[in-house]
Amino acid sequence: MIHAHITTWLLGIILFFVAFSFFKSGKEKPFKIVHMVLRLFYILIIITGIVIVSGVYQLNGEYIAKIILGIWTIGTMEMVLVRSKKGKPTRIFWIQFVVVLILTILLGMRLPLGIFHF
Repeated sequence: MIHAHITTWLLGIILFFVAFSFFKSGKEKPFKIVHMVLRLFYILIIITGIVIVSGVYQLNGEYIAKIILGIWTIGTMEMVLVRSKKGKPTRIFWIQFVVVLILTILLGMRLPLGIFHF
């Protein structure tokens, strides 16, 4: 299930940048389609994350922090796209997205199922 989770969030990040580039280039219909597919991937990311966490023997603070950071990452992605579409400033959400994405990935790699478990 780890591979499915990594695949979904990796594709989600790619779709996020594709949707944003469609928006910036003024292609509204492709933007809307990719944005809806991205929202489907948000759900898949959350479902695969729930399956992984449900198999954890002891849920500690690091897992809870990872869940919160993951949901925060999804929220910032959505806020960037929605606020861009509405013509509102997105700088603070871009900063949050980058910082929270890095923290989420690093914490995921540090957890017992990650590659940097120590």
